Amino acid sequence: MGLGVSLSLGTGLAAVGLTGFLAISAMMPSADPAWSHPVPRGEPVIAQDGREPIETPDGGSPGSMLTDSPLYRAGELGQVTCEAPELDEEDPESVEAFVHAIADCLDRAWGVYFDAAGMEFTSPNRVYWHTAGNSPCGAFPMEGAAAFYCQANQGLYLGVEDIVEASGGSDRPEAYTFLISHEYGHHVQGQSRILAEFHSARAGVPRTEADELTRRNELQANCLGGVFVGAAEEHLGFGPSGRENILDDVGRRSDRGLGHTHGTAENGRLWTAHGMDRVDPAACNTWDAPEDLVR
Repeated sequence: MGLGVSLSLGTGLAAVGLTGFLAISAMMPSADPAWSHPVPRGEPVIAQDGREPIETPDGGSPGSMLTDSPLYRAGELGQVTCEAPELDEEDPESVEAFVHAIADCLDRAWGVYFDAAGMEFTSPNRVYWHTAGNSPCGAFPMEGAAAFYCQANQGLYLGVEDIVEASGGSDRPEAYTFLISHEYGHHVQGQSRILAEFHSARAGVPRTEADELTRRNELQANCLGGVFVGAAEEHLGFGPSGRENILDDVGRRSDRGLGHTHGTAENGRLWTAHGMDRVDPAACNTWDAPEDLVR
């Protein structure tokens, strides 16, 4: 997608950037942040050479795409051999170039995986903001969110300066890599129809049940983000310390106070590490997990 779309309100267009983890999507315009305190939506996958394509099942019982998705049956993601440029967190152009490189890598990795699974895949639209604007899912930036996914236009929205601020000005590339990977995980959910099933299941249920479904959705995005990082970490050069930095960051972005939509720090770390260790989307089936693992 080249350098995607970078928007500036100075030209009459909206511009978008990253900050926390936030997933937003809807069949109709609405904002719903994900990783900071809101809710999500998305779809994608990566494959191994020589595997037979897996057909997407026709019909099926309600919720079947949550627990028995073809996404879970194509095997490991396989090693991802991408490289990213040096990151200068104080230079917006450097941050944007880094984000683009990681997004390119995610496109290739999940595109191959979906192809192996016999599923259609379209890369998300990228929109990077440097100032406030509007998306089909609502205005941005939203409080507590520097990045989000909007299913209405399959848009990956990233606040270039916002993600740096939300990450405390971190100079650790792994922090930004995982932030993007988590949001991209919602796109993977969307492409595989998991997100649509999630929204259907969540409609009209009591708040406590809706929050549990949202936690399962967010923790799955953590795991899918971990799958990518685990497959790419050797070439991106994160090492053991990089993995720990990611898990610490996940813990900081987990539920605190009155919100119960993203899971505890313990469970956030657990599912992220599980994805990194297994590098297999089948390990990310949070929908069948015991309740205590999705609190």
